[in-house]
Amino acid sequence: MSAAFPWLVADVGGTNARFGTVAGPGAPVEDVRVLPVAGHAGPAAAARAYLDGQAPGSPRPRSAAFALATALDGDRIDLTNGAWSFSRAGTQEELGLQTLLCLNDFEAQALSLPRLRPDQLRAWGAPPPAAGEVAVGTVLAVIGPGTGLGVGGVVRAPGCWLALPGEGGHATLAPADDFEAAVLNQARRDFVHVSAERFLSGIGLPVLCRAVATVLGEGEDVGVLSTEQIVALGLAGESPTCARALDTFCAMLGGFAGNVALTLGSRGGVFIGGGIVPRLGERFFRSEFRHRFEAKGRFQSFLAGIPTVLITDTLAALSGAALALEQAEA
Repeated sequence: MSAAFPWLVADVGGTNARFGTVAGPGAPVEDVRVLPVAGHAGPAAAARAYLDGQAPGSPRPRSAAFALATALDGDRIDLTNGAWSFSRAGTQEELGLQTLLCLNDFEAQALSLPRLRPDQLRAWGAPPPAAGEVAVGTVLAVIGPGTGLGVGGVVRAPGCWLALPGEGGHATLAPADDFEAAVLNQARRDFVHVSAERFLSGIGLPVLCRAVATVLGEGEDVGVLSTEQIVALGLAGESPTCARALDTFCAMLGGFAGNVALTLGSRGGVFIGGGIVPRLGERFFRSEFRHRFEAKGRFQSFLAGIPTVLITDTLAALSGAALALEQAEA
């Protein structure tokens, strides 16, 4: 093993922090463990807990890349949907690192796309091209309904991949029909701004479900249901309101994904990550997602040629963090 290795990589969301190690150049991420964000004071404490759980005598990393669910600007970092607030430089010093690369979580998720294997994907129709077949200048996009809603992109450049980080999940959500307009109007009674994340995320699905219940007017009480309960009841057919909320979620996600594809010109594909959609199984592939993805009037034919792909591996962003560190240290 090179003296520069192992590397420590992490993917930190609002709920969980996923850690792994990279043993050498181009090696896969190994020894992956998931730690609760709420159970640790900050990333340094969580990283120490992860490293302390490794085999005795394991070498300590000197370089690390943390993918973080927030916008990054300067030394101070605050998670958008989590409790951690910390100094980048202070964390580096506390962990004794020569290098600490901090990047937006969907910058890492986007950088994972070139390294995804077929067994980590399920395409809706035609599969995307292999990374080696992607022409220079081609854009790939990723959207991830998890605790929040992440959006990112990556561009094939000569000899490398360039990430396009952003906060697209906070863009204003648009309805596509009268029912969705009524659902959005209901949410606007409680929120000044109804972003895509306000509905299309773990924190958003309960908001969506309550709005759907009010619009349907059938008296079903869903006010205290969590995202996990809504998914379970909707898939089991035990709650008409939850089932309608899941269908609305998939349809609106398709419309939003089509907007991202048009905005980025992502001819290389739009990939769906995050932890929610994989739980929906076949319901997602029977939903209106793809129809709504393409339903953009004069640009329907443009979108019809863009693959949409579900990332079934919820740990994929760790390989993107590793690629970011690999390219930064090259």
